[in-house]
Amino acid sequence: MNPLLDTLELPRFADIRVDQIEAALDKVIADHQAVVRMLVDAKPRTFGEAWMPLERANAAIDGVWSAVSHLHGVADTPELRAAFVAGQARLVDNYLQVMQNEALYDVLAAMTTTNDFAAHPDTDRAAVEHMLRDFRLSGVALDAAARARFAAISSELSSLTTAFGNAVLDATDAWFEHVADAAYLAGISDADKAMFAEAARARGLEGWVVTLQMPSVNAVLTFAEDRGLRERVYTASGTRASDQGPHAGRFDNSGRIAAILALRREAAKLLGFSDPVAWSLATKMAPGADDVLAFLRDLGHRAKPAAEREFASLAAYAAQHLDIEALQPWDVAFVSERLRKARYMVDEQEVRAYFPVERVIAGWQQLLDRLFGVRLLAREDVAVYHSDACYYDVADEKGEVFAGVYLDLHARSGKRSGAWMAQARPRLNNGNVQRVPVAYLVCNFAPRTDGSASLLSHKEVVTFLHETGHCLHHLFTRVDRPGIAGTNGFEWDAIELPSQLMEDFAWDRDVLRDMSGHFRTGAPLPDALFDKLLAARQFLSGMFIVRQVEFALFDLLLHLGTGGTDPMEVIEAVRDEVAVVRPPVWHRFPHAFSHIFAGGYAAGYYSYLWAEVLAADGFQRFAEAGLVDRQTAQKFRDEILARGASRPAADSFRAFRGRDSDPQAMLIRHGLTDDAVALPT
Repeated sequence: MNPLLDTLELPRFADIRVDQIEAALDKVIADHQAVVRMLVDAKPRTFGEAWMPLERANAAIDGVWSAVSHLHGVADTPELRAAFVAGQARLVDNYLQVMQNEALYDVLAAMTTTNDFAAHPDTDRAAVEHMLRDFRLSGVALDAAARARFAAISSELSSLTTAFGNAVLDATDAWFEHVADAAYLAGISDADKAMFAEAARARGLEGWVVTLQMPSVNAVLTFAEDRGLRERVYTASGTRASDQGPHAGRFDNSGRIAAILALRREAAKLLGFSDPVAWSLATKMAPGADDVLAFLRDLGHRAKPAAEREFASLAAYAAQHLDIEALQPWDVAFVSERLRKARYMVDEQEVRAYFPVERVIAGWQQLLDRLFGVRLLAREDVAVYHSDACYYDVADEKGEVFAGVYLDLHARSGKRSGAWMAQARPRLNNGNVQRVPVAYLVCNFAPRTDGSASLLSHKEVVTFLHETGHCLHHLFTRVDRPGIAGTNGFEWDAIELPSQLMEDFAWDRDVLRDMSGHFRTGAPLPDALFDKLLAARQFLSGMFIVRQVEFALFDLLLHLGTGGTDPMEVIEAVRDEVAVVRPPVWHRFPHAFSHIFAGGYAAGYYSYLWAEVLAADGFQRFAEAGLVDRQTAQKFRDEILARGASRPAADSFRAFRGRDSDPQAMLIRHGLTDDAVALPT
């Protein structure tokens, strides 16, 4: 049997080959089409007969593609990429054929008018309503010519966004700098130099190799005393996949950006929306573009004076203490680290020594136990795709396994950058089978080497807990309909609520004590060092906020088209409004902005800030109950994590918090408490 077709069990990574992908898709797509024909011909009226066969066919496709997509993200090869691109095109085509099938839409719509449907649980009815909405947003009501054009646009967009992400990955892997003289690495820790040495050995070189993998970039920009090295890494990273920089034109995403934007505008108008922003907001919490713009600009207005003061402090410190008369973007992280160390006595290298990845994972497990009463049980018998990856069963206090999770935490060639959670398997309880939900939790931390442990910064600990929040959203679902379980179908501008809420546990003394242990001595993070971290928590918070506002405004205004269609003109106009750190004119941030050109955040990057209002306020309920509180965690689990998209996110938040969100907590989080942000209700 083709291992990809064994979708009711864990992916058989040891047996999966690239040449099996096409055959697996042949099978599940043919089965899916047969189900659609059966439903259209038979016109069943009950939920069990009209809905469940379609859900099972959808789950079979998702089961095949989740494994393929994951491998494409974490273990890419030219052969796998080609198969992925071809498969993605077939799936988009099949999806549009189904979602534009008027006869199938009519079957499902008719089912919703029956007494049988009315008697079904809210979750069943919500799943159907979500799918009917998606039919409409896929053009089912358009005339034949418009439907065909919408389908063609969707297929082309899928290819373009995949190509965009591939170009960023290729550009990231293509550049490196070989360092033969250790003097150029002054200021960089032994652990990071060991990472560079391992990268050199992998290329058959002596000395050290600096790459554009995120741990490498962060190490250089934050700690390297050699200003020229910082500038070269900043330049290479900031011009990836563009018409500028050391690989100018080689992986250039300029044409893809233009094509993506044009196609999104055309698709939105076909569906009757004024622009891609209105199309995007049709499935989100935010009432409209004006409301989001007002929110972002209000937040930017509040944060910019603080950001300007912070940047002035950096510039003054650089001039007075580091002989840097004109502070440049490639200096900012380096000077920030030096000033933070001088002002708060926080030495990032000292902090990292207390967070070897093994200790962080152990403390992470303790936190999940304290909050939710769950146990993570390592499974050595589960096939994985790389030695970095491992698998855990997730069990309750009675030992009953209710979920599973793959961990893959280290950066490497062929793995896309960033951190993310993705569905490996959904929760299934469909009348035929019952299966537990399984997630992938992926990060890009510095890899272990023969000579050094993998040491995490406190920021990376925060990132780990962030992705844990997404993971819990998937693993804790009690919704039996996969399309609205966990993160599926959840309003995108609320999707970061669980993740950003979990981040705040990284600022608790006891939690960090459990997650820390010096890589040499095993000693936990000292109270004095924790106090320094806490004192520095809001250090450069204003600069962080305006940077996030800059990204969100750029995304929104670019998709609105009100500031033109040239991404560089739009980003420069946004920077005129909110930025305090101005990149050089050759910098090409948009060309590697995968969130909006290759991910799910198009016309939705504002979601991080929007959801932070919910997360900060939600975390206050934990703080009011003593922080690591089982009862509060259970309420969070029951009312938000377990519910998925079975009801609006605002209703779930209200059920957890006992009221609507209050933005004051977010402002306190960032030291912006003069007034409250007036959010739309």
